[in-house]
Amino acid sequence: MEQEKTGLILKGIGGFYYVKAGDTVYECKARGVFRRNAITPLVGDHVKLLIEENQSPVIAEILPRKNSLIRPPMANLDQLVLVAATCDPAPSTLVIDKIIAAAEDKGISPILVISKIDLEQAQWLRDIYEPIGFPVVLVSSATGEGVKQVKELLRGKITAFTGNSGVGKSSLLNQIDRRFCLETGEISRKLGRGRHTTRQVELFPLEGGGYVADTPGFSAIQMERYDVVHKEQLPYCFREFEPFLDQCRFPSCSHTCEKGCAVLEAVREGKISRSRHESYVALYQEVKDWKEWKK
Repeated sequence: MEQEKTGLILKGIGGFYYVKAGDTVYECKARGVFRRNAITPLVGDHVKLLIEENQSPVIAEILPRKNSLIRPPMANLDQLVLVAATCDPAPSTLVIDKIIAAAEDKGISPILVISKIDLEQAQWLRDIYEPIGFPVVLVSSATGEGVKQVKELLRGKITAFTGNSGVGKSSLLNQIDRRFCLETGEISRKLGRGRHTTRQVELFPLEGGGYVADTPGFSAIQMERYDVVHKEQLPYCFREFEPFLDQCRFPSCSHTCEKGCAVLEAVREGKISRSRHESYVALYQEVKDWKEWKK
């Protein structure tokens, strides 16, 4: 007898997908029609399963996605936790702003977690991002400070973690829930980067509800060909620009150097962070000549 169930893809390995439906996790394969149509089920997808007696369950349908990422391959993220360390490695506001812009473009809520606060001051980062409306949490794996606050933000959401290697993502996740058992390691001084910590994209259920993923290959987002925020959309990915965008003298204003630009005036008046605007200009220069056909 055939049964149909709706579930969530927690993990995919070698053509097999592990789907949680109700209290059961099923090992499934996807129907061949997906491969023929170049559609790949992603971790985070809500799917319909067909379950027949004495046969392996099959993913029959992928339900509509609210968003998806290429790197890492995930879908339906509610929020993105960006972990930046106060030191070793030193934080880059350009990298932070690039990741935030990519999240904003996808409709994913960014959260900034600043680690290693026992080693270096972090108030300057909080002063940049908290006034804009981004949740900012200061954490220390050494003292446990901030971990409870992060747990509360994760409750009931599907969340991915990102940040440069060595910033303490896995250490933080281990403190959030020991069941994760993610490997951690000291920073390799010779390479100047953290040792590899996690091996595959996987959603872990949280005791308080929701899922979290620590994702390999998501340590340094580059706005590559499929995840480019186009120049027309880029100003809207800097949320503090929005009140000023319709006040510029010229409708075609790029908000980089033009006379009569309300955004530049807001930067001069201290209403917009100078470092945020510098990041915007750098990202605009990257994408200004981008063409849709560059695939």
